[in-house]
Amino acid sequence: MTHVDTKAFFGAGVERHIDSMYGVALRLTRVNTDAEDLVAEAVAKAWASIDTLSDRARFRPWIFRIMHNTFVSDYRKKSIRPIEASFNDGENDDDDLASLLNEQSDDFLVWWSNPEREFFNNLLGEKLLEALDNLPEAFRTVVILVNVEGFTYDETAEVLGIAPGTVRSRMKRGRTLLQKVLWDQRPGLHEGKRP
Repeated sequence: MTHVDTKAFFGAGVERHIDSMYGVALRLTRVNTDAEDLVAEAVAKAWASIDTLSDRARFRPWIFRIMHNTFVSDYRKKSIRPIEASFNDGENDDDDLASLLNEQSDDFLVWWSNPEREFFNNLLGEKLLEALDNLPEAFRTVVILVNVEGFTYDETAEVLGIAPGTVRSRMKRGRTLLQKVLWDQRPGLHEGKRP
């Protein structure tokens, strides 16, 4: 595949998954600017290592794994810091990537600033998102990838670098914790006891 074909493939893949990446990044970092930084850094790392993607049909789990690994190594273990990578070192490839990121960012901002979407997200999902945000990270990440983003257990295992059985176990425990938190928040129940 030529450089132009690779660039087109990568751009289309990023465009297709940028919203989902931001959603997961926001649930992981819990701060808008940190989520934006995490996504941008993951996209930059993915572009730099596009030659390591052996099966192009596996682009989605591949780029999410890069983002998760970036979160684990750069955001969870250290204090959050701005992206230090420069996209302009005189190479056209870097200029192309910078313009691609800018285009995707503009599209995302139009989607995110949609008042109707924001209203319904707040109205319908506030309690669920609050409960999800309070899950321990290992369970939260699995629930987000499987239930929110629609990854299969095998894809989630690939993204997180764990066994599919561990995904199932964390999924079950995460759902149980979510159910308990949401049940305890129901109005009219004394101290969260079921009738």
